[in-house]
Amino acid sequence: MDQKPTISRDEGRRATKGRGLSNGLGRDALVASICGGVVALMVGASYAAVPFYNWFCRATGFNGTTQVATSAPASGPVARKIAVRFDANVAPGLPWRFEPEQTEIEVNIGQVTTIYYTVTNQAARTTAGQAAYNVAPLTVGSYFQKINCFCFTEQTMAPGEKREMPVVFYVDPSIIDDHDNDGLGTITLSYTFYPVREPAVKPLAAGDDDKRKGNL
Repeated sequence: MDQKPTISRDEGRRATKGRGLSNGLGRDALVASICGGVVALMVGASYAAVPFYNWFCRATGFNGTTQVATSAPASGPVARKIAVRFDANVAPGLPWRFEPEQTEIEVNIGQVTTIYYTVTNQAARTTAGQAAYNVAPLTVGSYFQKINCFCFTEQTMAPGEKREMPVVFYVDPSIIDDHDNDGLGTITLSYTFYPVREPAVKPLAAGDDDKRKGNL
């Protein structure tokens, strides 16, 4: 009678160990792939976070971000009045004097109003800045509508230049329906100008450099 081949205990252990090692390597590769995917997702999310945050603030008025309007409100102004204060600040490193022409006015809610800030470059050189802004209380950002504002563009000022900068705005009449703001009497619009770095000096092209050497 034929005898079936037998496998020694040592051979069995080696075969089992090999399968275990193969399975272990497979699990390690799977875990590594998952970890790599998570890291890639986190990096992508970090790049998307800033534009998403800016979009969210503009859409909701979160953190006192004002809204952008293209025209006056359809319903027109209402009888209720509110005081609007204007604040001006300049960050360190920017030699500008920046101030509102009026520190406070009273307007009807829904009334389109134009006010002016003045800015003067006190340096003997051209400087550039850009303004950031918000309103207080922070919860009224979604109701403060700006039709025109200097904060959307970089401002470049010649030495000693003085400039008037308009802000056209209104307070959205829908704020009346927000009973959390029933006692609101004052809104503060605040701007801060930050310095814009001057562009780096471009390196000389090889041809220009050679010409200069030849002229020496």
